[in-house]
Amino acid sequence: MKVCIFNRSYWPDFGATGQLLTELAEDLVAHHGCQVTVVTGYPLRHAGPLPAEEVRNGVRIVRAAGTVHDPRRFAGRAMNYLSYFVSALWAALRVPRADVVMAMTDPPIIGLAGWCAARRMRAPFVFLCQDVFPEVAVLLEDFRSPTVNAVLQQVGRFLVRTADAVVALGDTMKRRLVEGKGAEPSRIVVIDNWADCAALSPGPPDNAFRRAHGLQQAFVVMHAGNIGLSQNLDVVLDAAAELRDDPDIRFVFVGDGARRASLEAQAAARGLSHVMFLPYQPRADMALSYAAADLFLVSLRPGLAGYIVPSKVYSILAAGRPFVAAVEDDCELVTLAREHGCGVVVPPGDGVALATRIRDLRAAPDLVRAMGARAREAGLRFDRPRQVEAYASLFRRLIAGRVR
Repeated sequence: MKVCIFNRSYWPDFGATGQLLTELAEDLVAHHGCQVTVVTGYPLRHAGPLPAEEVRNGVRIVRAAGTVHDPRRFAGRAMNYLSYFVSALWAALRVPRADVVMAMTDPPIIGLAGWCAARRMRAPFVFLCQDVFPEVAVLLEDFRSPTVNAVLQQVGRFLVRTADAVVALGDTMKRRLVEGKGAEPSRIVVIDNWADCAALSPGPPDNAFRRAHGLQQAFVVMHAGNIGLSQNLDVVLDAAAELRDDPDIRFVFVGDGARRASLEAQAAARGLSHVMFLPYQPRADMALSYAAADLFLVSLRPGLAGYIVPSKVYSILAAGRPFVAAVEDDCELVTLAREHGCGVVVPPGDGVALATRIRDLRAAPDLVRAMGARAREAGLRFDRPRQVEAYASLFRRLIAGRVR
């Protein structure tokens, strides 16, 4: 089975989407006998040159030329997106024939290149909606363009209506695609994102990561991953301000993104010395950093439920840690937290409510441990092999349907 996938982010990018795609592509090769080609861009944060084409862990990587401007500004992100799209569109006309083509949403118009490649190859086309546009773009603080939004709306409608299958990351996203984009419900397949439960498992909190950062005696509240525009992370600083008189509670941001610099500056200006910012951790140290947390934070800006599903939650579950979700009631995380008893929910933007829940959990260590155990049980339902198998099964069904 020959598979061709389009997405700007791929190894060695740190972004969650790129890491998920890397795992998917490599597992399709290693465990499902596929030949996989990924048409990707050049990473934004990588020291040293990379070849235009290479094979890594069995996956053929084709890097479409494009700019690598600072993504913290809209102009830089837009130029990176457009330059990659044009180059990927050219690649779509020359990559070897595949049995199935899939495109993701980085950038949101890359599906058009995937659709062109699929039509040229007379292969089924799968549209994987990691994010739903333009709804995501409308709510981002550094972007305002009705014209671009109108274009993205039409592109999104076209892709979900013409794709042979559309992958949604949850039931709320599926509903958004049907009601907002006119997608045919029978063509939508819900496949959740995942974590590698073999590589990321519960560990003792008193570890080398804690000791290296002076957190041995603290109740560590962690936000890990992208520190971006789609998240409502100001509420975390508001909660930290409410808890400034409790020195045992430490807030730790691990990662980077468009909002890290401004949040770090805000924390310093407000005198929040119990808030710490750390860089992305190497994949080999991820288990240590996650184990060092007592409680995780997950948040989304109001209006984004169903348009974005925070993939970091699956790593949290795999690590056997509970979470507090500052999200709206129709977010997939609410169902996850309540069905499995592994998290609690507070209204987005309510720093006082968030602080109260953190303080309550700090005072209930037995409850935190029990929630963590339930989180691990839930995480096994979203383990990497199971979710990759779902993609392989989808591809096989589509190919069989075309042969008939």
